[in-house]
Amino acid sequence: MENSFKKILETERLYMREMRQWDYPSLCKTLQDDKAMYAYEGAFTDAEVQEWLDRQIERYRKWNFGLWAVILKETDEMIGQCGLTMQEWRGEEVLEVGYLFERKYWHKGYATEAAIACKNYAFEVLKADEVCTIIRDINTASQRVAVRNGMTKTDTWTKHYKGVDMPHYRYVAYR
Repeated sequence: MENSFKKILETERLYMREMRQWDYPSLCKTLQDDKAMYAYEGAFTDAEVQEWLDRQIERYRKWNFGLWAVILKETDEMIGQCGLTMQEWRGEEVLEVGYLFERKYWHKGYATEAAIACKNYAFEVLKADEVCTIIRDINTASQRVAVRNGMTKTDTWTKHYKGVDMPHYRYVAYR
């Protein structure tokens, strides 16, 4: 297993780095957990996890950012992912802070800690004027993270995914 990587961000308890193929098993712990993936209508297949990973690696090449592996400093273990992506919102591309964590690491403040670092990165490094988080209406835990990240709910839009109409909220922070 190769372990050369560049730390993108560091917080008190975490660091973030680009994901690589060797992160596939860790990614499965989140993406193949029905409860963790309820806002996506359930667990991903092996192929969907691979597509997700490939999409992040392509984003690193295209944008120099994407969802990053979130590593718990104390154990050097990948506990989730958080980062910046370009997402469609009402026909436009917007810069989004996204986060998904392995369930056993929920309710410990890691998502908020990582999301705040990514928002700051968007403003300080990318010089973005605004950054948002797009969250399904039923995902109240992620909505609380967005509020703790200094974001305000601005609008709603229904996305269509896996044959389901899914109302989403957009939370925005401005530089």
